[in-house]
Amino acid sequence: MEETLERTVPKIVTSRIGIEGSHTLETYLTTGGYSALRKALTTMTPEEIQAEVMTSNLLGRGGAGFEVGRKWSMLKNSPLRYLVVNGDESEPATFKDHMLIEGDPHQLVEGTIITAYAVGAARAFIYIRGEFALGLERVQRAIDEAYSYGALGRDIFGSGFSLDLVVHPGAGAYICGEETALIESLEGKRGYPRIKPPFFPAVIGLYGAPTIVNNVESMSNMPWIVNNGGAAFASLGVGRSTGTRIFALAGHVNRPGNYEVEMAKLTFRDLVYKPEYGGGMRMGRNVKAFIPGGVSAPWFGPDQLDLPLAQDDVAKAGSMLGSGSIVMMDDHTCMVRAAWRITKFFHRESCGQCTPCREGSGWIEKMMRRIEMGAGRESDLDMLLDACDNIAPGLSWPPAQTTICVLGPSIPSSVVAGIKMFRDEFLIHIKEGGCPYGR
Repeated sequence: MEETLERTVPKIVTSRIGIEGSHTLETYLTTGGYSALRKALTTMTPEEIQAEVMTSNLLGRGGAGFEVGRKWSMLKNSPLRYLVVNGDESEPATFKDHMLIEGDPHQLVEGTIITAYAVGAARAFIYIRGEFALGLERVQRAIDEAYSYGALGRDIFGSGFSLDLVVHPGAGAYICGEETALIESLEGKRGYPRIKPPFFPAVIGLYGAPTIVNNVESMSNMPWIVNNGGAAFASLGVGRSTGTRIFALAGHVNRPGNYEVEMAKLTFRDLVYKPEYGGGMRMGRNVKAFIPGGVSAPWFGPDQLDLPLAQDDVAKAGSMLGSGSIVMMDDHTCMVRAAWRITKFFHRESCGQCTPCREGSGWIEKMMRRIEMGAGRESDLDMLLDACDNIAPGLSWPPAQTTICVLGPSIPSSVVAGIKMFRDEFLIHIKEGGCPYGR
Protein backbone atom coordinates (compact mmCIF):
# COMPACT_ATOMS: atom_id res chain seq x y z
CA MET A 1 0.00 0.00 0.00
CA GLU A 2 2.79 2.39 0.93
CA GLU A 3 4.68 1.78 -2.32
CA THR A 4 1.51 2.35 -4.35
CA LEU A 5 0.91 5.65 -2.55
CA GLU A 6 4.41 6.84 -3.29
CA ARG A 7 4.09 5.96 -6.98
CA THR A 8 0.96 8.09 -7.32
CA VAL A 9 2.42 11.22 -5.74
CA PRO A 10 2.98 13.71 -8.58
CA LYS A 11 6.28 15.42 -9.19
CA ILE A 12 5.01 18.97 -9.05
CA VAL A 13 8.23 20.95 -9.52
CA THR A 14 10.78 18.34 -10.64
CA SER A 15 8.87 16.51 -13.39
CA ARG A 16 11.23 17.80 -16.10
CA ILE A 17 14.47 17.48 -14.16
CA GLY A 18 16.62 14.89 -15.91
CA ILE A 19 14.93 15.28 -19.29
CA GLU A 20 17.40 16.27 -22.00
CA GLY A 21 17.00 19.95 -22.83
CA SER A 22 14.71 20.55 -19.85
CA HIS A 23 15.85 24.18 -19.75
CA THR A 24 14.78 24.96 -23.32
CA LEU A 25 11.52 26.47 -24.51
CA GLU A 26 10.98 23.62 -26.98
CA THR A 27 11.06 20.95 -24.24
CA TYR A 28 8.98 23.10 -21.92
CA LEU A 29 6.22 23.53 -24.49
CA THR A 30 6.13 19.83 -25.37
CA THR A 31 5.64 18.99 -21.68
CA GLY A 32 2.73 21.35 -21.09
CA GLY A 33 4.65 24.53 -20.47
CA TYR A 34 2.79 27.87 -20.43
CA SER A 35 -0.59 26.13 -20.49
CA ALA A 36 -1.18 27.30 -16.91
CA LEU A 37 -0.35 30.87 -17.87
CA ARG A 38 -2.82 30.76 -20.76
CA LYS A 39 -5.47 29.34 -18.45
CA ALA A 40 -4.77 31.97 -15.79
CA LEU A 41 -4.86 34.92 -18.18
CA THR A 42 -7.83 33.85 -20.26
CA THR A 43 -10.15 32.08 -17.83
CA MET A 44 -9.29 33.31 -14.32
CA THR A 45 -9.31 36.62 -12.50
CA PRO A 46 -6.44 37.59 -10.18
CA GLU A 47 -8.79 37.06 -7.25
CA GLU A 48 -9.57 33.51 -8.39
CA ILE A 49 -5.87 32.67 -8.59
CA GLN A 50 -5.35 34.09 -5.11
CA ALA A 51 -8.22 31.96 -3.86
CA GLU A 52 -6.69 28.81 -5.33
CA VAL A 53 -3.34 29.57 -3.68
CA MET A 54 -5.09 30.20 -0.36
CA THR A 55 -6.90 26.86 -0.75
CA SER A 56 -3.62 25.09 -1.50
CA ASN A 57 -2.17 26.32 1.81
CA LEU A 58 1.23 26.46 0.10
CA LEU A 59 3.85 27.36 2.69
CA GLY A 60 6.79 29.43 1.49
CA ARG A 61 9.69 27.18 0.57
CA GLY A 62 12.44 29.66 1.39
CA GLY A 63 12.84 29.07 5.12
CA ALA A 64 10.25 30.88 7.23
CA GLY A 65 7.35 28.71 6.04
CA PHE A 66 4.87 31.61 5.88
CA GLU A 67 1.67 30.96 3.92
CA VAL A 68 2.09 32.28 0.37
CA GLY A 69 -1.57 33.21 -0.06
CA ARG A 70 -1.63 35.02 3.25
CA LYS A 71 1.46 37.01 2.30
CA TRP A 72 -0.24 38.04 -0.94
CA SER A 73 -3.33 39.15 0.99
CA MET A 74 -1.19 41.57 3.02
CA LEU A 75 -0.18 43.52 -0.09
CA LYS A 76 -1.12 47.18 0.24
CA ASN A 77 -3.51 48.55 -2.35
CA SER A 78 -1.42 50.70 -4.68
CA PRO A 79 -1.28 51.56 -8.38
CA LEU A 80 2.36 50.41 -8.41
CA ARG A 81 3.36 47.00 -7.10
CA TYR A 82 6.44 44.84 -7.53
CA LEU A 83 7.16 41.12 -7.37
CA VAL A 84 10.61 39.89 -6.37
CA VAL A 85 11.68 36.25 -6.60
CA ASN A 86 14.35 35.23 -4.10
CA GLY A 87 16.85 32.96 -5.84
CA ASP A 88 19.81 33.82 -3.63
CA GLU A 89 19.82 30.45 -1.78
CA SER A 90 22.78 31.14 0.48
CA GLU A 91 22.12 28.59 3.24
CA PRO A 92 25.02 26.10 3.33
CA ALA A 93 24.13 22.61 2.05
CA THR A 94 20.95 23.95 0.41
CA PHE A 95 20.89 23.42 -3.36
CA LYS A 96 17.27 22.75 -4.36
CA ASP A 97 16.54 26.17 -5.90
CA HIS A 98 19.83 26.00 -7.76
CA MET A 99 18.58 22.81 -9.43
CA LEU A 100 15.24 24.40 -10.41
CA ILE A 101 16.96 27.52 -11.74
CA GLU A 102 19.31 25.52 -13.96
CA GLY A 103 17.08 22.58 -14.82
CA ASP A 104 13.65 24.17 -15.38
CA PRO A 105 13.95 27.95 -15.72
CA HIS A 106 10.78 28.31 -17.81
CA GLN A 107 8.73 26.81 -14.97
CA LEU A 108 10.14 29.52 -12.71
CA VAL A 109 9.41 32.20 -15.30
CA GLU A 110 5.85 30.95 -15.84
CA GLY A 111 5.19 30.81 -12.09
CA THR A 112 6.54 34.34 -11.73
CA ILE A 113 4.26 35.68 -14.49
CA ILE A 114 1.22 33.98 -12.96
CA THR A 115 2.03 35.44 -9.55
CA ALA A 116 2.60 38.91 -10.99
CA TYR A 117 -0.84 38.72 -12.64
CA ALA A 118 -2.43 37.50 -9.40
CA VAL A 119 -0.96 40.29 -7.24
CA GLY A 120 -1.19 43.05 -9.84
CA ALA A 121 2.54 43.65 -10.34
CA ALA A 122 3.61 45.49 -13.47
CA ARG A 123 7.26 44.56 -13.08
CA ALA A 124 8.97 41.52 -11.59
CA PHE A 125 12.55 40.73 -10.65
CA ILE A 126 14.34 37.41 -10.22
CA TYR A 127 17.30 37.87 -7.87
CA ILE A 128 19.95 35.17 -8.30
CA ARG A 129 23.33 35.10 -6.62
CA GLY A 130 26.20 35.87 -8.99
CA GLU A 131 28.03 32.57 -8.39
CA PHE A 132 25.18 30.72 -10.13
CA ALA A 133 26.66 31.55 -13.54
CA LEU A 134 24.91 28.78 -15.47
CA GLY A 135 21.65 29.47 -13.68
CA LEU A 136 21.81 33.16 -14.52
CA GLU A 137 22.52 32.34 -18.13
CA ARG A 138 19.63 29.91 -18.41
CA VAL A 139 17.09 32.12 -16.66
CA GLN A 140 18.04 35.05 -18.85
CA ARG A 141 17.71 32.86 -21.94
CA ALA A 142 14.32 31.61 -20.71
CA ILE A 143 13.16 35.21 -20.22
CA ASP A 144 14.32 36.13 -23.72
CA GLU A 145 12.51 33.10 -25.15
CA ALA A 146 9.38 33.98 -23.17
CA TYR A 147 9.38 37.46 -24.68
CA SER A 148 9.74 35.97 -28.17
CA TYR A 149 6.97 33.49 -27.48
CA GLY A 150 4.63 36.23 -26.29
CA ALA A 151 4.57 35.13 -22.64
CA LEU A 152 6.23 38.37 -21.52
CA GLY A 153 5.97 41.98 -22.58
CA ARG A 154 2.85 43.83 -23.64
CA ASP A 155 -0.58 42.23 -23.93
CA ILE A 156 0.54 38.70 -23.06
CA PHE A 157 -1.38 36.15 -25.16
CA GLY A 158 -3.84 38.91 -26.05
CA SER A 159 -5.10 39.08 -22.47
CA GLY A 160 -4.45 42.76 -21.88
CA PHE A 161 -1.98 41.95 -19.09
CA SER A 162 1.58 43.24 -19.53
CA LEU A 163 4.70 42.42 -17.57
CA ASP A 164 8.42 43.08 -17.76
CA LEU A 165 10.69 40.60 -16.01
CA VAL A 166 14.29 41.38 -15.04
CA VAL A 167 16.94 38.97 -13.75
CA HIS A 168 19.36 40.56 -11.28
CA PRO A 169 22.68 38.94 -10.22
CA GLY A 170 23.52 39.39 -6.55
CA ALA A 171 27.00 39.84 -5.10
CA GLY A 172 26.97 36.65 -3.06
CA ALA A 173 26.13 37.72 0.50
CA TYR A 174 24.28 35.30 2.79
CA ILE A 175 22.35 38.17 4.35
CA CYS A 176 20.70 38.90 0.98
CA GLY A 177 18.63 35.77 1.44
CA GLU A 178 16.65 37.85 3.95
CA GLU A 179 13.92 39.58 1.97
CA THR A 180 14.52 43.17 3.06
CA ALA A 181 18.29 42.88 2.63
CA LEU A 182 17.61 41.47 -0.83
CA ILE A 183 15.45 44.51 -1.61
CA GLU A 184 18.23 46.83 -0.43
CA SER A 185 20.69 44.99 -2.69
CA LEU A 186 18.25 45.16 -5.60
CA GLU A 187 18.10 48.92 -5.12
CA GLY A 188 21.89 49.07 -5.47
CA LYS A 189 22.72 49.47 -1.79
CA ARG A 190 24.55 47.39 0.80
CA GLY A 191 22.49 44.37 1.84
CA TYR A 192 21.32 45.60 5.23
CA PRO A 193 18.04 44.18 6.54
CA ARG A 194 15.33 46.71 7.28
CA ILE A 195 13.55 47.04 10.61
CA LYS A 196 10.14 45.36 10.61
CA PRO A 197 7.56 45.86 11.92
CA PRO A 198 5.95 48.30 11.44
CA PHE A 199 6.52 48.18 7.68
CA PHE A 200 6.84 44.87 5.88
CA PRO A 201 7.71 44.69 2.15
CA ALA A 202 4.04 44.12 1.36
CA VAL A 203 3.48 47.71 2.53
CA ILE A 204 6.80 49.44 1.82
CA GLY A 205 9.17 47.37 -0.26
CA LEU A 206 11.22 47.85 -3.43
CA TYR A 207 11.63 51.55 -4.27
CA GLY A 208 9.11 52.32 -1.54
CA ALA A 209 6.27 50.47 -3.29
CA PRO A 210 4.31 47.45 -2.00
CA THR A 211 6.31 44.34 -2.86
CA ILE A 212 5.83 40.59 -2.64
CA VAL A 213 8.98 38.52 -2.14
CA ASN A 214 8.63 34.78 -2.83
CA ASN A 215 11.09 31.93 -3.10
CA VAL A 216 12.05 30.09 -6.32
CA GLU A 217 10.42 26.80 -5.32
CA SER A 218 7.27 28.64 -4.20
CA MET A 219 7.01 30.24 -7.65
CA SER A 220 7.68 26.93 -9.38
CA ASN A 221 4.55 25.46 -7.77
CA MET A 222 2.24 28.03 -9.37
CA PRO A 223 1.76 26.41 -12.82
CA TRP A 224 0.70 23.11 -11.23
CA ILE A 225 -1.68 24.80 -8.78
CA VAL A 226 -3.36 26.77 -11.58
CA ASN A 227 -3.71 23.70 -13.81
CA ASN A 228 -4.84 21.28 -11.10
CA GLY A 229 -6.42 23.50 -8.47
CA GLY A 230 -5.54 24.44 -4.93
CA ALA A 231 -7.63 21.61 -3.50
CA ALA A 232 -5.57 19.01 -5.39
CA PHE A 233 -2.41 20.50 -3.92
CA ALA A 234 -3.92 20.59 -0.41
CA SER A 235 -4.95 16.92 -0.74
CA LEU A 236 -1.27 16.02 -0.62
CA GLY A 237 0.47 16.07 2.73
CA VAL A 238 -1.04 16.42 6.18
CA GLY A 239 -2.43 19.42 8.07
CA ARG A 240 -0.59 22.64 7.30
CA SER A 241 2.14 20.73 5.50
CA THR A 242 0.50 20.39 2.11
CA GLY A 243 1.78 19.48 -1.33
CA THR A 244 5.23 18.18 -2.10
CA ARG A 245 8.56 19.71 -1.19
CA ILE A 246 12.14 19.31 -2.32
CA PHE A 247 14.54 18.28 0.41
CA ALA A 248 18.27 18.74 -0.19
CA LEU A 249 19.81 15.73 1.54
CA ALA A 250 23.50 16.17 2.26
CA GLY A 251 26.23 14.91 4.55
CA HIS A 252 27.22 11.34 5.29
CA VAL A 253 24.65 9.50 3.17
CA ASN A 254 25.23 7.20 0.22
CA ARG A 255 23.02 9.16 -2.18
CA PRO A 256 23.05 12.88 -1.38
CA GLY A 257 20.82 14.95 -3.63
CA ASN A 258 17.49 16.69 -4.10
CA TYR A 259 14.33 14.65 -3.48
CA GLU A 260 10.80 15.88 -4.06
CA VAL A 261 8.47 14.05 -1.69
CA GLU A 262 4.98 14.43 -0.32
CA MET A 263 5.11 16.43 2.86
CA ALA A 264 4.41 14.72 6.19
CA LYS A 265 4.06 11.25 4.63
CA LEU A 266 7.72 10.33 5.02
CA THR A 267 10.00 10.53 8.04
CA PHE A 268 13.62 11.64 8.20
CA ARG A 269 14.49 7.96 8.54
CA ASP A 270 12.65 7.17 5.29
CA LEU A 271 14.51 9.90 3.46
CA VAL A 272 17.88 8.80 4.75
CA TYR A 273 17.55 5.02 4.50
CA LYS A 274 15.16 4.16 1.68
CA PRO A 275 17.10 3.06 -1.43
CA GLU A 276 15.27 5.48 -3.73
CA TYR A 277 16.37 8.39 -1.52
CA GLY A 278 19.49 8.55 0.66
CA GLY A 279 20.23 4.83 0.51
CA GLY A 280 21.53 4.69 4.09
CA MET A 281 24.49 6.16 5.90
CA ARG A 282 27.89 6.11 4.28
CA MET A 283 30.04 3.05 5.07
CA GLY A 284 27.16 1.63 7.12
CA ARG A 285 27.86 3.97 10.01
CA ASN A 286 25.30 5.16 12.55
CA VAL A 287 23.64 8.55 12.74
CA LYS A 288 25.19 10.74 15.41
CA ALA A 289 23.14 13.89 14.77
CA PHE A 290 21.46 15.70 11.91
CA ILE A 291 20.42 19.22 10.99
CA PRO A 292 16.78 19.20 9.82
CA GLY A 293 16.44 22.54 8.04
CA GLY A 294 19.63 24.38 7.15
CA VAL A 295 22.60 25.21 9.38
CA SER A 296 20.67 27.85 11.32
CA ALA A 297 18.35 25.12 12.68
CA PRO A 298 18.96 23.37 16.02
CA TRP A 299 20.30 19.83 15.70
CA PHE A 300 18.39 16.61 16.24
CA GLY A 301 19.69 13.28 17.54
CA PRO A 302 19.05 9.80 16.09
CA ASP A 303 16.04 9.42 18.41
CA GLN A 304 14.22 12.00 16.26
CA LEU A 305 14.71 10.24 12.92
CA ASP A 306 11.11 9.06 13.00
CA LEU A 307 9.68 12.57 12.99
CA PRO A 308 7.61 13.20 9.85
CA LEU A 309 8.79 15.76 7.31
CA ALA A 310 6.10 18.15 8.47
CA GLN A 311 6.37 21.82 9.39
CA ASP A 312 4.54 21.71 12.72
CA ASP A 313 5.92 18.37 13.96
CA VAL A 314 9.51 19.53 13.51
CA ALA A 315 8.70 22.88 15.13
CA LYS A 316 7.14 21.18 18.16
CA ALA A 317 10.28 19.08 18.51
CA GLY A 318 12.35 22.27 18.79
CA SER A 319 13.73 22.93 15.33
CA MET A 320 12.52 23.76 11.80
CA LEU A 321 12.39 22.47 8.23
CA GLY A 322 13.72 25.88 7.19
CA SER A 323 15.42 25.92 3.82
CA GLY A 324 14.76 22.22 3.19
CA SER A 325 18.38 21.22 3.75
CA ILE A 326 18.95 18.06 5.80
CA VAL A 327 22.57 17.43 6.81
CA MET A 328 23.40 13.99 8.21
CA MET A 329 26.41 13.49 10.50
CA ASP A 330 27.71 10.01 11.25
CA ASP A 331 29.33 8.65 14.41
CA HIS A 332 32.82 9.63 13.20
CA THR A 333 31.93 13.33 13.04
CA CYS A 334 33.66 15.81 15.32
CA MET A 335 30.73 17.81 16.70
CA VAL A 336 32.97 20.58 18.02
CA ARG A 337 34.41 21.11 14.55
CA ALA A 338 30.94 21.02 12.97
CA ALA A 339 29.59 23.67 15.34
CA TRP A 340 32.73 25.80 14.94
CA ARG A 341 32.54 25.78 11.15
CA ILE A 342 28.88 26.82 11.21
CA THR A 343 29.67 29.63 13.65
CA LYS A 344 32.60 30.71 11.51
CA PHE A 345 30.29 30.96 8.51
CA PHE A 346 27.76 33.11 10.38
CA HIS A 347 30.50 35.38 11.71
CA ARG A 348 31.85 35.93 8.21
CA GLU A 349 28.40 36.55 6.75
CA SER A 350 27.07 38.93 9.42
CA CYS A 351 26.26 42.27 7.77
CA GLY A 352 27.56 44.05 10.89
CA GLN A 353 24.51 46.23 11.38
CA CYS A 354 23.52 44.86 14.83
CA THR A 355 25.91 44.61 17.79
CA PRO A 356 24.77 41.18 19.14
CA CYS A 357 25.34 39.59 15.75
CA ARG A 358 28.45 41.53 14.73
CA GLU A 359 30.31 41.22 18.05
CA GLY A 360 28.71 38.11 19.51
CA SER A 361 29.39 35.93 16.48
CA GLY A 362 33.07 36.89 16.65
CA TRP A 363 33.39 36.08 20.35
CA ILE A 364 31.67 32.72 19.92
CA GLU A 365 33.77 31.84 16.88
CA LYS A 366 37.02 32.62 18.76
CA MET A 367 36.04 30.46 21.73
CA MET A 368 34.93 27.61 19.48
CA ARG A 369 38.18 27.78 17.53
CA ARG A 370 40.16 27.74 20.76
CA ILE A 371 38.37 24.59 21.94
CA GLU A 372 38.72 22.86 18.56
CA MET A 373 42.45 23.62 18.43
CA GLY A 374 42.99 22.07 21.84
CA ALA A 375 43.62 25.26 23.81
CA GLY A 376 40.19 25.57 25.44
CA ARG A 377 39.30 25.82 29.11
CA GLU A 378 36.45 24.12 30.91
CA SER A 379 35.07 27.54 31.85
CA ASP A 380 34.72 28.27 28.11
CA LEU A 381 31.58 26.13 27.96
CA ASP A 382 29.70 28.31 30.44
CA MET A 383 31.11 31.40 28.78
CA LEU A 384 29.90 30.17 25.39
CA LEU A 385 26.39 29.56 26.68
CA ASP A 386 26.38 32.96 28.38
CA ALA A 387 27.40 34.68 25.14
CA CYS A 388 24.76 32.72 23.24
CA ASP A 389 22.16 33.72 25.85
CA ASN A 390 23.01 37.37 25.24
CA ILE A 391 22.37 36.96 21.52
CA ALA A 392 19.24 34.79 21.91
CA PRO A 393 17.91 35.20 25.47
CA GLY A 394 16.58 31.97 26.93
CA LEU A 395 18.32 29.80 24.32
CA SER A 396 14.95 28.53 23.17
CA TRP A 397 13.60 27.90 19.68
CA PRO A 398 12.32 29.87 17.90
CA PRO A 399 14.82 32.32 19.35
CA ALA A 400 14.02 35.64 20.99
CA GLN A 401 14.64 38.50 18.58
CA THR A 402 17.49 40.85 19.58
CA THR A 403 18.58 41.95 16.11
CA ILE A 404 16.92 43.40 13.02
CA CYS A 405 16.85 40.05 11.21
CA VAL A 406 17.00 36.44 12.42
CA LEU A 407 20.63 35.82 11.46
CA GLY A 408 21.91 36.94 14.87
CA PRO A 409 19.58 34.86 17.06
CA SER A 410 20.20 31.84 14.80
CA ILE A 411 23.95 31.86 15.48
CA PRO A 412 23.77 30.07 18.87
CA SER A 413 21.67 27.12 17.66
CA SER A 414 24.54 24.85 16.59
CA VAL A 415 26.76 25.76 19.56
CA VAL A 416 23.98 25.29 22.11
CA ALA A 417 22.90 21.99 20.52
CA GLY A 418 26.51 20.82 20.39
CA ILE A 419 27.17 21.54 24.07
CA LYS A 420 23.86 20.12 25.26
CA MET A 421 24.06 16.95 23.18
CA PHE A 422 27.83 16.32 23.16
CA ARG A 423 29.26 18.05 26.22
CA ASP A 424 31.61 15.11 26.85
CA GLU A 425 33.13 15.60 23.42
CA PHE A 426 33.78 19.27 24.17
CA LEU A 427 35.43 18.25 27.45
CA ILE A 428 37.69 15.74 25.66
CA HIS A 429 38.91 18.53 23.39
CA ILE A 430 39.61 20.66 26.44
CA LYS A 431 41.17 18.05 28.75
CA GLU A 432 43.10 16.06 26.15
CA GLY A 433 44.14 19.05 24.05
CA GLY A 434 42.65 17.96 20.76
CA CYS A 435 40.01 16.17 18.75
CA PRO A 436 39.56 12.41 19.29
CA TYR A 437 38.65 11.97 15.62
CA GLY A 438 41.86 13.46 14.22
CA ARG A 439 42.04 16.27 11.73
